[in-house]
Amino acid sequence: NEGISRGASDMFSLKRWKLIIPLDDDGDGIADEVTQPSLRRFEAPDFFYLSDTADSVVFRAQTSGVAPDGETAPRSQLVEMNSKRTELASWSTTSGVHNLTVEFSINALPADEPGVTALQIHDGEAGLINVRLVGKRRVLERKGDEDFVLADDYGLGSFLQLMLISDHGRVRALVNTRQVMEWKVEADGLYYTIGALVAAAPSEDVESTVAEVEFREVYVVHK
Repeated sequence: NEGISRGASDMFSLKRWKLIIPLDDDGDGIADEVTQPSLRRFEAPDFFYLSDTADSVVFRAQTSGVAPDGETAPRSQLVEMNSKRTELASWSTTSGVHNLTVEFSINALPADEPGVTALQIHDGEAGLINVRLVGKRRVLERKGDEDFVLADDYGLGSFLQLMLISDHGRVRALVNTRQVMEWKVEADGLYYTIGALVAAAPSEDVESTVAEVEFREVYVVHK
């Protein structure tokens, strides 16, 4: 309705997510986190905010940003939590059905390291699947296997609907409801991440640049 202020949390449910931001406001040397209930109304114009068109959420990460503990890659990234929001989600490709559906576009790549990760199925150590844009090549990076190419000539700002379904010891990828990949893989301790994750600038002498990823839809179902 007109006159009602909207924010990033109005676009999709953030109940079972925490946000990692590329800042260190508390001075502990690692990236800060925003959790519920603070996340409910949190926005930051430099890295997590409602788009000008008010129909999507924008994630931005600078190559000079602060990374989480034990990591080197700065990020503005939502990380899936369990139902009580006390720890990371943990599910398996061999038990149940797990569905992440997103509609997203990659709008900008860092000049010094032209690549960004927009979403992951993470296994607690690394991405089991990383959805990345490297140059103009959009790929599904698969842990311990070859990359699956979604597009060789991606145009920045183009929206894509992607569904990742994990069940029966496999992960399937559907683009605009059409299945394009089935990968046999057994893994547990899994959770989703979405946002913008970039490689850190190689040195302080390199000018910081920004990656930007925009999400119109984020829908998670576990059965």
